[in-house]
Amino acid sequence: MITGEIKNRIDSIWDTFWTGGITNSITILEQMTYLFFMKMLDDAQKKKEAAANAMGVKVKDPVFKAGKWHNPDFDRDVPYSNLRWSVFKNMESEAMYATVSRDVFTFIKTLNDGKESAYSRFMNNATFMIQSARTLTKIVEGIDGLDMNNRDTMGDVYEYILGKMAASGTNGQFRTPRHIIRMMVDMMQPSLKDTVCDPAMGSAGFIVEAAKFVQEHHKKELLKKENSDHYRGEMFHGFDTDQTMLRIGAMNLMLHGVDNPEIAYRDSLSSENTDENLYTLCLANPPFAGSLDYEVVSKSVLAITKTKKTELLFLALFVRMLRPGGRCASIVPDGVLFGNSTGHKSIRKELIENQRLQAVISMPSGVFQPYSGVSTAILVFTKTNAGGTDKVWFYDMKADGYTLDQKRTECKENDIPDIVARWKNLAAEESRTRKEQSFFVPVEEIVANDYDLSINKYKEVEKVKVEYENPKTVFMRITKLQDEINTAMNEFKEKYL
Repeated sequence: MITGEIKNRIDSIWDTFWTGGITNSITILEQMTYLFFMKMLDDAQKKKEAAANAMGVKVKDPVFKAGKWHNPDFDRDVPYSNLRWSVFKNMESEAMYATVSRDVFTFIKTLNDGKESAYSRFMNNATFMIQSARTLTKIVEGIDGLDMNNRDTMGDVYEYILGKMAASGTNGQFRTPRHIIRMMVDMMQPSLKDTVCDPAMGSAGFIVEAAKFVQEHHKKELLKKENSDHYRGEMFHGFDTDQTMLRIGAMNLMLHGVDNPEIAYRDSLSSENTDENLYTLCLANPPFAGSLDYEVVSKSVLAITKTKKTELLFLALFVRMLRPGGRCASIVPDGVLFGNSTGHKSIRKELIENQRLQAVISMPSGVFQPYSGVSTAILVFTKTNAGGTDKVWFYDMKADGYTLDQKRTECKENDIPDIVARWKNLAAEESRTRKEQSFFVPVEEIVANDYDLSINKYKEVEKVKVEYENPKTVFMRITKLQDEINTAMNEFKEKYL
C-alpha cells in the first residue's frame, strides 16, 4: 500500500507527465514502467557487484558489461556505462534525454541478447513517448528518490497508479491487493515441481509472487541446472488480452529472474485456447464482469457450465486446464457461492461432485477498496475428475490488516496469519464448532443445501436474550418528558408572546 512520501512522489511524477502532455493513464503507467525498469536493472547489478566484490569474484552474466554496446537502431557504439541509471541521471538535461530516448530505451527493448522471449515479443512495439528533456529530467529526479530495495515497490506502485486510473474513469482495471495474493500463494506453496498458470494475468501479480515464493523456499534446488531452466522458462504461464499489461508483466517477471515465461496475448475463454491437462497450479483473480464474446467461448468450457458469466466460465476453464492432481486457488465474487442460476449450480456441483473442493474463504467487502466494494471469496480445489470432496473448510475472514473503507489504512486487525496457519494444520480444525471463525462442513450437508457455499448457511449464530424495558415504564417516562415540554412552552408563551 502506497502511503506518505512515496505516494507524494508518485503523485508528483504523475503530474509531471500531465504537464508534459501525456494525459492517457495507461500510457503514463507504461512510460513510468520503462523508467522503473531502467533503474531496477542498474540497482540489481549494483547489488551483484557489491556481493561479487566482497567475495573477490566477477559478476556472472552482467546486464551492463564492460566495453561498448552497439545500438542497432542508430548504428552506433555506446559505452555500457552510459546506459546505467546511476550514470545518465547525472548528465545534463539534453544529453540525458538523447541517451535515454535513443540508446537506453533501445537497449532495454533488445535485452536477452536478441533471443526470442516473452519479454522481447512484447517490447517489440514499445515506444518512448516523453517529448521533452525537461519533463524527463523531472521524472528521473522523482523516480530516483524512490527506494526500490527490499520490497515489491513495483507491485505497490502499480496498485496505486491503477487506483488513480480507475478514479479518473479512463480504465476499469483494478488489481488484486498484494497481501491477498501472498496469502493465496502461502496457502498453495508452489514448488519447482509445479507448472503455474494465470489465464487472466494482468500485471502478473500471482505469477511474480509464486516465483518469489519458490526463490525464498527452494534456494538450494534452484542451483541445479534443470531446476533453474524450468524456473526461468517453462514453469510460469500467463495470458491476457491487454498488450500493455502483458508488457508490464513480462518486465515484472524478468526482474524476478523469470526471463522466458510462456506469456501470450490470448482470450483464455475462447476456442483458440486449447490448453487441457497442462498445469499443476492455477492462481487467479479472473474478471467478474465486462464484455464477453459468447460466440467464441470454447465449447469444452461451456460443456462444464453453460453461462455468459465470466467468473463461472473461468472456474470451468481451470478444471479443464489443470492436470489431474492439479490445484487451484481463485478469487470469485460471492454470488458464485449461492447464485441460483443453472450456471451457478452446475459449476458448484462440478467442483463438489467431480473434483475435490477443499476450502471457501469469505473475504470482507472492503478488500478491493478503493477500486470496488464487491464481496468476494477464495475457492480452493484439486482436480481429480473422480470427486473426493468429503468436507469443506470454511473461514470467515473479517479483517485483512487494513481498514475496509476507501482509505485502506493499515491496522492491527488481520486474519491472514491465522488463515494460513490453520490451513497448514487442518487436522486441528476438526474440533472447531460452527460458532467459531472457521469450521468444516460435511459434503452431504452442502449437497442437501443445493450446493450452497455461503458460510452464513452453515454458521451457527449464538442468540443472546435481550431484556427490554416494561412498556408501562417507557410510557411513564415519555409522559413526564411531555409534561416538562408543555410547562416550558407555557412559560415561554407567558414571557414573550
